[in-house]
Order: sequence, then structure tokens, then C-alpha cells
Amino acid sequence: MNQLFFKNIDNSPLIVFRIFFGFLIACESFGAILTGWVNNVFITPKFTFSFIGLNWLQPLPGYGMYFYFIFMGLFGIAIMLGYRYRVAILSYTILWSGVYFMQKTSYNNHYYLLLIISFYMIFLPANQYASIDVKQQRVHKQNSMPYWVNLLFIIQVAIVYFYAAIAKFYPDWLNGTFTRILLAETTSNEFFLALFSNKYFYLFIAYAGILFDLLIVPLLLFKKTRTIALVASLIFHLFNAIFLQIGIFPFFALTFSLFFYPPEKIRKLFFKSKPVFNESVAENHNGKQILLFFLLPFLFIQLLLPLRHHLIEGDVLWTEEGHRLSWRMMLRKRDGFINFKIKNNNTGEMTSYDYHKNLTPKQARNLATKPDFIWQYCQKIKQEYYGKNISIYIDCKNNINNGEFKTLIDPKQDFVKAKWNYFWHNDWILLD
Repeated sequence: MNQLFFKNIDNSPLIVFRIFFGFLIACESFGAILTGWVNNVFITPKFTFSFIGLNWLQPLPGYGMYFYFIFMGLFGIAIMLGYRYRVAILSYTILWSGVYFMQKTSYNNHYYLLLIISFYMIFLPANQYASIDVKQQRVHKQNSMPYWVNLLFIIQVAIVYFYAAIAKFYPDWLNGTFTRILLAETTSNEFFLALFSNKYFYLFIAYAGILFDLLIVPLLLFKKTRTIALVASLIFHLFNAIFLQIGIFPFFALTFSLFFYPPEKIRKLFFKSKPVFNESVAENHNGKQILLFFLLPFLFIQLLLPLRHHLIEGDVLWTEEGHRLSWRMMLRKRDGFINFKIKNNNTGEMTSYDYHKNLTPKQARNLATKPDFIWQYCQKIKQEYYGKNISIYIDCKNNINNGEFKTLIDPKQDFVKAKWNYFWHNDWILLD
């Protein structure tokens, strides 16, 4: 086993991945500015809903977030070119961590995957070939890498797809309800609307999604099915790119295919002038300690995190507790409405609180459907009424996939006194 994990193989897959990775994150960073995403998510809002416990992490004032994303884009280019790679990837990871933890309003699972991969790339020898660092002799050119580097990416991708598949085994996915709703919202074209509303089509998409997530990694692992799997990946991810418009994720996901092909094949395709890797020529690679005591424990945590919602009372689909960091991707349509009532405990007077006054429409929609947003917003209200004897009561109802509206939050709970439970069920979230 030791010989398998630490034997040297051609490093072409990692080098090509670094180039694609740097290019894609540069596109993501500059694209976020050009499409207005930075403005809508960080500049227009008066504050953001950061991860609980990180409330201090708020956007830079004025137009500072534009410069923030410009720097991320420049670091992406530096990563692509292999220029001062270690500084560039570390800096990008820190900045992207800030973006990720700073706001949940535009939460996406691929943002989380991007953070994980960035973290891995800090420790990998991705600049030891086809890089400016090699040309300027900051690092020694090497043609190989340990086999565990390939395995690290393969296992991480397998975790993502496996848990994404398992999460789909619930009634509204299996009967096509959610895929019908999702597809109908992606287009206004009459032809596609008719196609997407066809029962056989949306059921096909539902079950194709499950089969793709379950089988894509095993099919990529075997030589006889690898090309079929790659073609299926292209069709699947291009369909998502066109209709679901989820940024770089479809292309990012495709780049992981590099680690499933024989390294020699990647070398022939991308680096025809690169010397053939000779196993008899020993190349020493540091990193065994990092793998054993840092990366493997982190990978083990990745295996456990998606399971945590099974330890929390209630259905995660309804309560949202344990939903994030679990690869529960595009699973349901959630709608809701919410009213805040402020009670003056000295007079008994009850007044409505206008939450629209300091939230964007997208933040308001999340507030009506996300319990953690509700709790965080109540902390804002408490600050606003600091020193006054008040109680905060909430009327909030939600539905899943256009179903029946049900009460989400206990209307008798005084949110001045409500606590946030980081690890277990919050009793003020009513069970479905």
C-alpha cells in the first residue's frame, strides 16, 4: 500500500489541472465583476449574512470589493502561469475563504468545492513543470509526482458525487416534481417549456441525474468505460451550463477527468515535448507528513460532514440544519413568507417590523426560508432596540416544491432570548 501511494507517476495531470484551475478562477473573479455579481452581493447590501460566528466578516467599504476580486483574478492568472505559485495559491485561498464565509445569500456548493480544491492546491507540487517559477529557477523542474496526488482528487470527487446522488432519494425527486419545477424556471422558450413539462422528459432528467452521480466516478476509473463517461460528463455539464447557468462549475467539474486518465496519455495530449517519465530516475518529493497528518484527516472530515444531518432531529429538507457542506445540490424549491412582531414589554404594544428597509430582495427571500438567517436578523433587531425592553415574535411559513405552506418557526418563541445551536436541532424550528 505504501509503495502504491508514494510511487512516482508523471505529473502532467496536476500541471494541466493547475493551468485550467488558474484560468477558471480568473474567469470567475473577473466575471463576478462584469456580470454585476459583486455589486449585487457585496456592494448594494447594507450588510451580509455571514456564517454564524463570523459576523465581523463584512465586505470592504465603497468599491473595495471590486479591487478584492481583481486581486483574486490576478492571483488566478499567476496560478495558471505558475508565477510565484505558492504565494498566489495561498493568497487566493485566503481571499476566496473570505468571500465564501462572508455571505450565504448566494450560497452555492461549487463555491465550497472551489475552497476545498484551493486548500489542497496549496500543498501540491503543481508548479514544477510548465511554469514561470521553473523558468526563473525558483523551483526545480520535475516530471513526476506521488500517486497519492491523483488519488486525493479522485476520492474528493467521489465524495461529492456520491453524496449528491444519495440526497436525491426523496419522493419529490423520484416522482419528478422538483426537476419539472426546476426546468420550467430555466427558460421562457415555448419549445423548451413544452419539452421540459413532458412527464417522460423530466422523469428522465431526474433519474439520469441520480445515475450520473452514482456511476460517473466508477465509469471513469475503468479504461473500457472511460471515454463513454467523459462524453456523458460533457453532455451533462454542458446542459447544466446552458440551462442552469451555474458559473464555472460545469467546466471546473470536467477538469477532474484529468486525474482518471493515465498520466502518460495526458502528457502526450498536452505536453508532446515533455520527456517520457522514467520510473528508474528517482525524484524525491516532500509531503508524506503533510498527507498523513493534514490532508488525510481533512479528507476524513469531508466524509463525515455530509452525514451530520442524520444526527440532528428533523428532516434536513425542511429544517435546513446540516444542509450546507453536504453536497445537497439543487434539490428543492423553497418558498416562504415571514413577519416580525416587536412587543414593547412595558406597554404591551405590538408593532410590525419592516425587514425590507435594509435588505435586498434576494436577502429578503432567504430570510423567509432560512432559519439561520432569521436568527441572525433578530440579532440585528436586538442591536437596533438596544436598551429597550422588547420581545421579538415571528410568523413564518414555508413550502417545499410548491407544496402546502406550513409553519416553520415557533410563533411563541421570543427571539430576544433564542439561542443558536451550532451542532444540534434548534427547538424553535418546528418539525414538519
